[in-house]
Formats: sequence, structure tokens, C-alpha cells
Amino acid sequence: MTNWSRRIPFQVDIAGIIEIMGSSLYSRVDTPIRELIQNAHDAIMRRRASDIAFRGRIDIRTNPEEHSLQFSDDGVGLSPEDAERYLSTLGVGVTGLLKRGSDLPTDADRADGANLIGQFGIGLFSAFMLADRMVVESRRDDASEGVRWEAGAGTEIEISGIDREQSGTTVTLFLKPAYHHLADQEEPIEKAVKEFADFLTVPVHLNGAAARLNVINVAWFDPTPDKEAIELAMQEYFDEAPLDVLPIHVEKPASITGALYVTPQRTPGFADDSVVTVTIRRMVISQRIQGLLPVWGTFFRGVLEVENCSPTASREDLVRNEAFEQVRRTLEEILYKHCETIAATDPVRWESLLTWHRYTFAGAALNDRRLREILRKTYKLPTSQGQLTIDQILERSPADPLTEPEAERVVWYNTDRRQERWVNELFSNHDSPCVHTLRSFEESLIATIIADDNASGTITDLRYSTSSAPNFAQTILSMSDLEDAPDEWQRFFESTGAQIQCASFAPSQPVMAFLNERYELAQTFEELKKEGTIPSGFERLIDRHFENAPTGRNEIVLNRDHRLVSRAFSQGDRSPLASVLRLLVLNALNSAGASVPQEARRHQSDDLDWIAEALWARD
Repeated sequence: MTNWSRRIPFQVDIAGIIEIMGSSLYSRVDTPIRELIQNAHDAIMRRRASDIAFRGRIDIRTNPEEHSLQFSDDGVGLSPEDAERYLSTLGVGVTGLLKRGSDLPTDADRADGANLIGQFGIGLFSAFMLADRMVVESRRDDASEGVRWEAGAGTEIEISGIDREQSGTTVTLFLKPAYHHLADQEEPIEKAVKEFADFLTVPVHLNGAAARLNVINVAWFDPTPDKEAIELAMQEYFDEAPLDVLPIHVEKPASITGALYVTPQRTPGFADDSVVTVTIRRMVISQRIQGLLPVWGTFFRGVLEVENCSPTASREDLVRNEAFEQVRRTLEEILYKHCETIAATDPVRWESLLTWHRYTFAGAALNDRRLREILRKTYKLPTSQGQLTIDQILERSPADPLTEPEAERVVWYNTDRRQERWVNELFSNHDSPCVHTLRSFEESLIATIIADDNASGTITDLRYSTSSAPNFAQTILSMSDLEDAPDEWQRFFESTGAQIQCASFAPSQPVMAFLNERYELAQTFEELKKEGTIPSGFERLIDRHFENAPTGRNEIVLNRDHRLVSRAFSQGDRSPLASVLRLLVLNALNSAGASVPQEARRHQSDDLDWIAEALWARD
């Protein structure tokens, strides 16, 4: 058996690596524009570090005849040794070495890298997404000659010396046929510069124009920001009028500079992702960074400089590390305090914000106790006593110690808009209000706030305003002796789909109807299923939903003290008065907005015929 070993160099398919970068690492074809502007910026910042009077500029030129793009800067430049070391090795970049504090050959190379953007040493190679060939011509500011570096999308690189008077670097991309349009039109270049480099402190010029493309100075990055100026700047940049503006300038526990604003756009739901535009050293990483803002802050927009965060290799997102988490926690605390301060000191402005993004706030608060603490004092719900905050509802809902010995408060609620006026009438003479939670998440919100109080020892019971709820009949309706109607009357009213009860209450009213919205919903779905208009998959989901949560029934309470009801009961369910009573029941259900079954409608017609015949016979 032969034992042998040998060392071989690691083989890298450069063309394959470049193809991977283009198809997987970077998602946008304008990435090379961003990367080359970034490299030019870093070269200028390195020169500024040793010459405080130096300002620098970046020039981009399009050449339709040569189908080329050219990026020039008057920064620190490259020596032949630099070009061979940094441009010819994938993954080794001078900026990344500076920021990591690596050993470099000269004092100039060891300049502070804090203001530099680059990091990975791969950005230059993104140019091959667009170009068949790339030429770099440069001269270092302390070198006697320049250097020319040329490569195609392969493994061979040619380096040569050149005469070049000015220090700095020029990168020329000779475009692939599919991207010739980039050299024919200025608009794609202008768009990329505005999106990625609008806030860079180095001016960017296109085709020798005197006016720069990027704005550089924006109000939200000013050391002493003016709120009104920020509002105007945000309105211009995002093309919408902010409802509220929050300047942010903090150094600890995380360094964050910029501003957020409340968008006037009503987001479709509280499950939308919170997004924000993020810059590092003023270069835009992305206009849709997710995860930095709290999940409840979907209505916030803005621009934030987060210098402690790190970009991903593609520079299209941020690395989710401890620095990212620190920024996220800091922003969440800032936004909590902002909302708490406005709610406490400027209730008119807070109410306008809350009204505009009402459902987003309510939905998000279901899973956020601190947000609930703000909303319980400010979020208003319709009640039988008008618009009240949740705290006001709780304050006005004391439990009767005689009938509710275990609860300190009882909150009554209604979920059916059709019963809103009827319930308001029922509660008109009561000190306790009935709250109308007409949207399911509002019912959940008040229930969750009550659960918070219960966990703290203040026992509150939340009850649906229906006759079968504990103490509703006695306390709210002033009923007594509530019980189910006899079996023969249950059968007589069976076609109505309602549960029939009897009680003694105000003699002026023979019938009271109380809707069960789940029953009504189930009835609607049954009708749709019979018509065959529900997709089978959706139908199975509906059936499973109602299996797990029984629907209940609408409720009818007959007043045994009313003369008609007592007479009908004495004559039995075959008398004309029984038919009159069933008509009254159906009328009460219709008035409340119930969907009456088809069989009940047939009985209604039969009852009318029977009553008519009885009247004719009397004549």
C-alpha cells in the first residue's frame, strides 16, 4: 500500500465567483454604481484624514460611443504595490484592513478608518456584473508614477506603470451589451446616486455638470436639528406630509442620528413590517430595513444613521448582531417615551395620531403591555354613554357588592352594530355603560387590559350584554324569575332559531330579542354553502372553526307579565294569540337585524292567514 501526500494551492474559479456574486450576493444591477462610489468616497476620506483643508469630489461620466461608465475621484490613490495587493486579491480591501486595525506598510495607510464605508474587499468585483472589462488608472498622492490595472471576467490581470499627473483614481467599465443603456442615458445613474449616495459628504457630479447630484446636507443630520426644517425635508424626500416628526440624536447606549415621522398612509394591518431607511457613514444601505423599529411602529418612516451597525456582505441589509439589537432596543425606548410624552402633554395631537392609526395601535397593543398602558388612558370606544376611554369605562363599571361579591367591576359589552341603538336604550337609565366593541380586536384589547388588572389584583368581569349573562337580566333589564320557556313553546318557536325564555319585566314590552353574532355568522355561511358559492377548502376551515367554538343561539325573552303573552300561554300554542306572539318574536328579531330562517318566514305567512281567518270568523 502506497502512502503519499502533497500540498496544492487552493483553486478558485474567478469567473464562477463573479457569477455567484452577480446572481446570489447582490440583488440589483445598479450595485456596481454604489460600490464604486463607495470606493471613491473612502479614498477621499483617507486623503482628508491627512489634509484637513482637502474636500474632494467624485465624477461619473457616461460614454455612449465606447459603451462605458467612468468613475473618478481625487482621493488618496494607489501605488503599483497597492494595486497588486488590494485590487488583485478577492476579499482583501484596504478599507477593511484599516477598519480592522491591520498592519499596513505606511503611516498614511494606518490613518483612522472610522469614516470609511468599505469592508469586505469584494465590491470592486461587482463591476463584472455589468462589464466585460474593467480598467483602473490611479496615482497615489505621495508616489512618483501612476499605475494601470486591467482585467476581464477571468483569471488574468495586467498591471503596468503610467504617467498620471493628478493623484486619485479612475475606474472605467466597458459594459456588456445587455447594459449598454447605462451609458446611453443619464437617468439610471442619477437614480442610483440619489438612492444610495444622496447624503454622502463628498459631492458627486455627472458628465462634468457644475451642480452636484447628491444633496449632502439634510436637516435631520444637523447637529442642532430644527423640527420644522426636518418636517419639510422629510416631506420632500418621502413625498408625503408627516403627521408628526421625531428628531433622533443619541450617542448612548447606541449611536443613532436622523429622524422618524408618522406617515399619513393608513397601513393595511398591524401585521405589516416596520421599515426604515438606514445609512452607514451617510451611504444608504437600504430604504427598507426591517427589524430596527418595534413591530407596533408600522406607521413610522424616516432615515437613521447607525454607525455602530455592520452591513452584510451584499451591503443591502444589516447584520443581526448585538450592535443591531442595541440600536433596536434604543429606538423602541425612544418611541415609547415619545408616545407617552405626547399623550400626557399634548392630548389633542395624540388623539389625532391615534384616530389616524387607530386600528394599528389597537391591534399592536394586544401583545405589548407598555403600549396598552398608553391606550387605556387615551383610546376611546363608543359606549351607551358616548365616547369613553377604557379607564373611564372601568371607573364607571363598579360591581354591585350584593350581587357580585367576587368582582370589583363588571364591564358590559356589545359586539353587534345592529344592536347598538337597542342596547343604548337598555342602558340609558344605568350608571354603568355598555361598551360597543364592534371590531374583534377591540373586544380583545379591553379583555387584555382587564386581564392585566386582574393579574394585579383588581378583579373585573367582562360580560356580553345578553339575557343569559350572569345578573344581566336582574341588574340591567330589571327582570325577575328568568327561566327557559316550557318545552311546547320551545318547539312552537323552533323555526326562529332562537332560544326562548320567560321573565317578568316592564309590562309595556311583550318581547325582547338579543342577537348572538356567532349564530348569525353561522347562518350566513350555511346559506352560502347551500348556494355552493364557498370554495371547498374555505368551507372546511369554516366548519372546523365552528366545531371548536360553538355558535350559541339568538335569545328571546317573553314577558310573562304582559297581557298578550300571559293570555297566549293560557290558551296554548294552537290559538290565534300564539300566532300573534310568534309574529311579535319574528318582528323583534327582524328589528334587531337578525337573519330569519326560511322556515320561519313560511310560518309567518301561515300565522297571518290563521289570524285573518280567526278575525273573519268573528265577524
